[in-house]
Amino acid sequence: MPREARRRIRPRQTRKMWGGAFRVPTAPIVESFTASLPVDRRLYPYDVAGSIAHCRGLLRARLLTASEASRLIAGLRAVKQELDRGRFQFDPGDEDIHSAIERRLGERLGPLAQTLHTGRSRNDQVVLDVRLYLRDEIDVLTEHLAGLQRILHLLATRLFGHVLPGYTHLQRAQPVLLSHHLLAYHDMVARDAERFSDCRSRVDVLPLGAGALAGAGFPIDRHYVARQLGFRKVSTNSIDAVADRDFIAEFLAAAALLAMHLSRLGEEIVLWASAEFGFVTLPDAFATGSSMMPQKRNPDVAELLRGKSARVYGDLMTVLTLLKGLPLAYNRDLQEDKAPLFDAADTLNAALEVTKAMLPHLVWNTAAMRAAAGDENLIATDLADALVERGLRFRQAHEVVGRLVASCQERRRSLRDLSAAELRRASPLLDQALVRGLTPEASVRRRLVLGGTAPTEVRRRLRELDRSHRRSSRRHRALRARPRQLAAPAGPRPRS
Repeated sequence: MPREARRRIRPRQTRKMWGGAFRVPTAPIVESFTASLPVDRRLYPYDVAGSIAHCRGLLRARLLTASEASRLIAGLRAVKQELDRGRFQFDPGDEDIHSAIERRLGERLGPLAQTLHTGRSRNDQVVLDVRLYLRDEIDVLTEHLAGLQRILHLLATRLFGHVLPGYTHLQRAQPVLLSHHLLAYHDMVARDAERFSDCRSRVDVLPLGAGALAGAGFPIDRHYVARQLGFRKVSTNSIDAVADRDFIAEFLAAAALLAMHLSRLGEEIVLWASAEFGFVTLPDAFATGSSMMPQKRNPDVAELLRGKSARVYGDLMTVLTLLKGLPLAYNRDLQEDKAPLFDAADTLNAALEVTKAMLPHLVWNTAAMRAAAGDENLIATDLADALVERGLRFRQAHEVVGRLVASCQERRRSLRDLSAAELRRASPLLDQALVRGLTPEASVRRRLVLGGTAPTEVRRRLRELDRSHRRSSRRHRALRARPRQLAAPAGPRPRS
């Protein structure tokens, strides 16, 4: 818990909302061990929104009068305003953000506040808050991913026509267009966006009304409450509703894949920025130096993109391990689901923001890329393909070219330096014009297949993406123009 928040905690005991059957106060060490407030306090906007929707549900079920509902809603909004402005006074007895808000509402409204929890348990209340939070968080991440896709598309367009070696096993393999290489990451990010969108459909389910596990004991219109909060679906089994954390595990699985993709991009930037490759130069603003070696320009940002993936993997494994042995329905173990969830979301938001900021400022050393792509071994496959076009079976062509390349390497000669007689000895189908016509540019032009690296195909793909991004931008503007179902907290999002 931040130091300033600790100073705002007042030293007094508060009666527990569940303490009716207990005659001895909770031991301080137990309060400290079981408290989740330092972690879940960031859920306060969602807890207030859920309570307001529940209040309206109670009004619709005639369990509250219009006047009572109006006072409760006004009180909840006032409590949220205190939290927004950092003026909320936490109490040592506040187990979590839910009990803290309810306690404060009682201080403001008196006995009326005790009616708010009618037909509701903290079990369905907390999972509601997490679903509301995660729905918003997925929307934020999706916006970041769309931004990263646009940057990759713009870079691929700007750098169109430049060639570099493509690699397998980290060995030079075949020439490819730099644009084609960058668009590979565009496709990875597109899959990430699809996974998060698909996950969101399973997050978008109202659990409120499930109660502790058996369902609310009052005729609350759950579809009405779902509409208040913008949920498209309502849970169909009250036991599953309070026990389910699949949606968190699914989010973290998608998060782990995204972190892996960012890690791979980071690794390539680290390699390409090394003297051994020299394909990119890091700008000062996105590099660090050495405390001992004055010449160093370290790719710390890219390295941390690799390193952060370990945290997200750990968050996924934490939740999967947490869930694997739990009986139905709710267990206090589930309190531990939020720390890894928040950590993964925060880590990815930060990683995406810095990636989007860094990529446009990299200096691309296309001359060094072209020189590396000129390695004559990279045309070996093209030479074999040319022999196939002249009538040789591919396996035979592969063997002919393989022997020729091995001979050149042993004698430290170039394929392009071989005489007509030497080429004919390897195969009567070979001649100097064929070998000397095989350049990196000619190589990429040969790959004229859907999804290949040929300039014609990459240009077609860039135009396709340009249309797609324009459509997405129009949809995004339309969505932003709509009123939000759940108002975001004022100022920056609270972080524990």
